[in-house]
Amino acid sequence: MKVYTTTFNVKTKSRVEIVDVTDDVVGAVRESDVETGLVNVHSRHTTAAVIVNEPETGLLNDIVSVLSDLIPEGAGYEHDRIDNNADSHLRAILLGNSVTLPVVGGEPDLGTWQSVLLVELDGPRTRTLRVTVIGE
Repeated sequence: MKVYTTTFNVKTKSRVEIVDVTDDVVGAVRESDVETGLVNVHSRHTTAAVIVNEPETGLLNDIVSVLSDLIPEGAGYEHDRIDNNADSHLRAILLGNSVTLPVVGGEPDLGTWQSVLLVELDGPRTRTLRVTVIGE
């Protein structure tokens, strides 16, 4: 059994932004030399999330819009008295901070329209993602 881990950084430009990081994840899996196993992509931040979905511009805009409707910025959250970013934390809780995918044939097993996406919720910032690949 092999275990491989690496990190990479993503610089975001907006407060809320969705960045396709699939190429970085694929690169990490290939570097791991694991043919069959699992890959986990983990955000090391409480105001950023990792999801799998289609990176189509309209859908990405819809995701941002729905998050804003569900958890509006500046709605009087208690945490806003400290950092003024409670909405970012709450949105990250809904989306989750990691995804785990099968590795098949040395590649993450993504469907035709699936990509790994970093969801920035309190940017702009530099975010660090950890990729861990386990398998044979």
